[in-house]
Amino acid sequence: MAYYKQHMKMAVRQAIDALKETVYTPVAELHAEAYVTKEPVPFAQKTTGTYLPNLKKGDTWGTLWDCAWFHLKGTVPNECKDKSVVLMLDICGEACVFDDTGCPVRGLTSVRSDFDPSLGTPAKRIYRFLEKANGGEAVDLWMDAGCNDLFGAYKGGHVEQLSIAVCNEKARTLYYDMLVLFELMEALDEKTPRHQRVLQKLYDAACVLGDFSDREIDAVNEILRPELEKKGGDPDLTISAIGHAHIDLAWLWPIRETIRKGARTFSTAVENMERYEDYRFGASQPQLFAWVKEHYPALYEKVKQKVKEGKFEPQGAMWVEADANISSGEALVRQILYGTKFYKDEFDFDVKNLWLPDVFGYNAALPQILKKSGIDYFMTQKLSWSEHNKFPHHTFMWKGIDGTEVLTHMLAEETYNGPATPKAIKKVERDFAQSDVSENALMLFGIGDGGGGPSPAHIERLNREKNLSGLIPVRQEWARDFFERIDHDTDRYPVWSGELYLEKHQGTLTTQARNKWYNRKMELSLRELEFALTLSGMPYDKEWLDNVWKEVLLYQFHDIIPGSSIDRVYDESLARYKVLYEQVNEKIKEAYEMVANKAGGDVLINALSWEVSRVVQTEDGLKLVTVPPMGYARVDEGEEISADEFELNADGQMIENTFLRVTFDEDGTISSIFDKTNEVEVLKAGTKGNRLSVYSDKGDCWDIPITYRDKAPEAFTLVEANAYLDGTSAVMEQKYTYHNSTLTQKIRLSATSARVDFETNVDWNESFKMLRTSFDVDVMAENASYEIQFGNIKRSTTDNTTWDMAKFEVCGNKWADLSDHNYGVALLNDCKYGYRIKGSEMDLNLLRSPKYPGKHADIAQHSFTYSIYPHAGDEAEGQVALEAYELNIPVHYAKASKTVETEACCGSFASVEGSAIIETVKPAEAGDGVIVRLYEHTGAPDRILVSFDKNYREIVRCDLMEREQEVLASDAAEVELSVGGFEIVTLKLKA
Repeated sequence: MAYYKQHMKMAVRQAIDALKETVYTPVAELHAEAYVTKEPVPFAQKTTGTYLPNLKKGDTWGTLWDCAWFHLKGTVPNECKDKSVVLMLDICGEACVFDDTGCPVRGLTSVRSDFDPSLGTPAKRIYRFLEKANGGEAVDLWMDAGCNDLFGAYKGGHVEQLSIAVCNEKARTLYYDMLVLFELMEALDEKTPRHQRVLQKLYDAACVLGDFSDREIDAVNEILRPELEKKGGDPDLTISAIGHAHIDLAWLWPIRETIRKGARTFSTAVENMERYEDYRFGASQPQLFAWVKEHYPALYEKVKQKVKEGKFEPQGAMWVEADANISSGEALVRQILYGTKFYKDEFDFDVKNLWLPDVFGYNAALPQILKKSGIDYFMTQKLSWSEHNKFPHHTFMWKGIDGTEVLTHMLAEETYNGPATPKAIKKVERDFAQSDVSENALMLFGIGDGGGGPSPAHIERLNREKNLSGLIPVRQEWARDFFERIDHDTDRYPVWSGELYLEKHQGTLTTQARNKWYNRKMELSLRELEFALTLSGMPYDKEWLDNVWKEVLLYQFHDIIPGSSIDRVYDESLARYKVLYEQVNEKIKEAYEMVANKAGGDVLINALSWEVSRVVQTEDGLKLVTVPPMGYARVDEGEEISADEFELNADGQMIENTFLRVTFDEDGTISSIFDKTNEVEVLKAGTKGNRLSVYSDKGDCWDIPITYRDKAPEAFTLVEANAYLDGTSAVMEQKYTYHNSTLTQKIRLSATSARVDFETNVDWNESFKMLRTSFDVDVMAENASYEIQFGNIKRSTTDNTTWDMAKFEVCGNKWADLSDHNYGVALLNDCKYGYRIKGSEMDLNLLRSPKYPGKHADIAQHSFTYSIYPHAGDEAEGQVALEAYELNIPVHYAKASKTVETEACCGSFASVEGSAIIETVKPAEAGDGVIVRLYEHTGAPDRILVSFDKNYREIVRCDLMEREQEVLASDAAEVELSVGGFEIVTLKLKA
C-alpha cells in the first residue's frame, strides 16, 4: 500500500507542475533596446551609455556589475481581450521596472539567481500589466538593470525572456490551492488522518486534470474546497508573520548596488500591499530608507503612506544592522540615536525593537544600551548557526553585565528567509522552546540577504494558512504587535546572563585589518573632536559632523567591518575612511590650536578623565608636563627634568626603564620581562614572549578552523636587531622576514610608562596564513577578563565544557587581562579584536589572508601597536582599562599660532573621583547644553564625584538618547552619584 501511496504522490506532484506551466502563456515578444553603463545612472539620464538596439533572447548585454536601462516596447495582441496580461521579464540579473514619472514600481530577479532551494525560489520575473485587457494597448516602459544576480554572481549577462503573456487567473489560484495542500500533506505524519485525507483529495483532483480547462478547474475546486476550509481549532501556539527582506548593505556586491536593491525591494513591497489586503512587510536600517529617500523620492512617498496605513513597518533601532563585537559602546549608542531619530522625524514612529537577525554575536552591554535608549525588545536568529552547542531558548530575558534585562526573541524557524510553507510552520510548532510559557512565535518570510522580499507565492500561501486544519494559525502583523503581545508575565521566561556568543565566524574579528584600524581610529577621532569642540568653543557644522558619524556607522554594518565582503567594498571604504580621518583630524587641530592660543603657548591636551604626565623635549631640555583630566597644560610650565631619572638603558639584547627590564633571545623573541616595581618575572619559566607565529589558515573571511593549532606554526625569521635610546624611550628595533612578507617592530619602553609597546609594520603577502603573537605568562587563573563595550566580561581559560571549548577565539576591544588575586598581565592593542587566552598563554590574532569573499584580504601594508602591561592586583586594581585608554588616546601636542597674556596656562573641563571613566563629551543634540557620558569600569558599585570647569545652571540625568529624566544639581560645578557596576550614566550640563 505504501508503494501505491508513493505513486499517488508522484501523480499529484506531476499534476501541480503541469498546472503551473498553464498559468502564464507568452503571446508576443517585446522590442528591447538598452543603454549600458559601468555605474548606475538615474532615470533622467537613462539614454546615456553604450546603445544596444534590437536585443533578443540570448543576446549578451553586459558583464559583471554593468548597469543598463532597458527600453521595452510592444503591443498587447487583440487575442488578449478580457484577459489578465503580464510581462515576463528576465535579463539574467536584477532589475526594476519604472513608471513614466521615474518611480520604481516592481523589482525583478532572474530565475537563474542563486538561493537556498529549501527556502524557495528568488525569481521575480512577472510584472502585472493589465488586469483586464482590451487588446491593442501599447507597452512602453523602462527597466533599470544590474548584471548580477541576487548574490552578486554573474549569470551570463544575456536576455533570458522579454515577453507579453496572458495569466490564467483560475489556473493560478488552483495552483496555489493544490501546492499548499500538497506541502501540508508532506509536513504531516503519514499516519495521521489529515495526511491521508488530503492525499486522497489531491489525487482525485489530479485524476480530473487533463487539458486544464475552466470546466476541469471548477471541478477540482469543488473537490478541494472542503479541505481548504477545514479550521485548526483552538491553538496552543500562534505565529505572527511579517514579510522581510534582509538586505546586506554591502557583501557580495558594492554599496552602490544596495541602493538599487532597496528600490527593487521597497517597490515590490508596495505593489504587494496594493494587491493583498492582509500583507504586512517590515524593513530595518534607516540608512536604507535614507538612500531610497535621496535617490527615489516618489517611491519613498509611497513607503511613507504605507507606514501610515499600518502596512509597512519600520524596524530596528540602529542606523544599520551593525556588528555588535567590534563597534564601540559609543558607536552603538550613536547607531540608535541616529536610527530612532530618523524614524521619528520621517514617520513619527517610535521604534521599540533592535533588529539584528544576522550579526555575528552580541556583546553583554547591549541590554543596558537598549533599555537606556528606550528600546524594549531584541530580535535575532543568528545563534542558531552555532556549531557546537545549541542555544536553549527562543523567548527569554537577556541579562547584561550590569544586571539590565531586555525581552529577546530568537526565531524558532532559524531563518529570516522563511518560505511560509506548511513545513516551515510545522518547524516553528515543533521547535519553539518556550511553548510552555508563551503562545506566540515570530516568523519572517521572504527572500533576503540580497533583498527582494516576499513574492506573491509567499503571500498566497499565507492567505490559505491563516487557520488551516493541520497547522497552527498564522496571522500577518507587525513585529511591534508581536512583542507587545509577549511582553507580559516575563518573570516566567528563562534568563540568559552574559554575552550571546556565536560559535562561528571568529575570523571576522581579524579579517580586513585595515578597515578595523580605521574603524578604531575614526571612533576615537570623533570622540576627540567632540571633546575638542567643547573645550575650545569652536563653532562647527552639525550637519557635517552628523554625516561623518553616519558614514562611520555605515561601515560598521555586519558584513563590512567584520571583513566578509568583496574586495571592492574595502577599496571604496578605505578611500572614504582616509578622507574622513583627515577631515576630522584637521578640525581637531584647529580646535586645539584655539585652546593653545587661549593658554598663551604650546600645550599638551589630555582627552581622558584622569591626570596624565608626559615627558616633552623642548628647546630648553626635557619637561615633565602633568596634564589635568580632560584638560590642557602649557608645556613651558612643565617641570625640568633629566633623562637620568628614568633609568633608560638599551644594551645589546636588553632594554630597560624605571619599571621594566626586557631581555631578548637570539631569534628575536623575549626571554624575560622583569617587573622591577613588583620584583616579578612576567613570563613563565622556560617560555618565550612575543612569538610571531604563522599558522596555516584554510578558512574563509568568516571562519578560522577550530583545528588550526593542531599543526605546528612556522615563524618569522629575525634578520636584524638594534637596541638604542630614542629620546625618552629605550627601543629594540627588529626586522623579520617570512616567505614573501617582511615585519619590522620597534619594541619600546617609554620613560613614564610601565608597559611594553610593540610598534609593528608588516608588509603582508601571504595566502591562507594567519599571523599571531603570544606570551606565556606566569599567572594561573580560571578566567580571563576582556574589555567589551562599557565594561568587561570574564571567560574561561579552560576547555572543561563544550561551551568553553567553542570559545577558541573571542572578542576583546582595547585589552584582555589574565590575573590572580595578587598579580596580572594585560595584553593591550590599538586596533585588534581577536584574542585567545587558554591556560596561561595570552594570544592575539594580528593578520589573516583568506581568499573569499575578498580575494586579497589583508594582502597589504599594515601598521599597529600592541602592548604588554604587567601590574599588581587584578585588572581593576591594576587600572588596566585606564592604561588601554592611554595607549589608544595619546595626549595631543598643540602649537599656539599667536601668543597672548593669560593666567590660564592649564585647565580641566571635567574629572571623576571614583571608578568611572568619562567616555564621551559632546555638544547636546538639542539646545546648547553639553552631554557627558561615563560608566563604572570595574563591575562594582561605587560612589563617585564628577566635577566640571564651572557652575552650571542645571546638571540633568538623561537617558542615552539625551531625553531628560532628573535634575541632579542646580547652580553647581559638581555632582555626586551612586553608580552600579558597569552602569552607564549620561549627564546634560545646562549653562
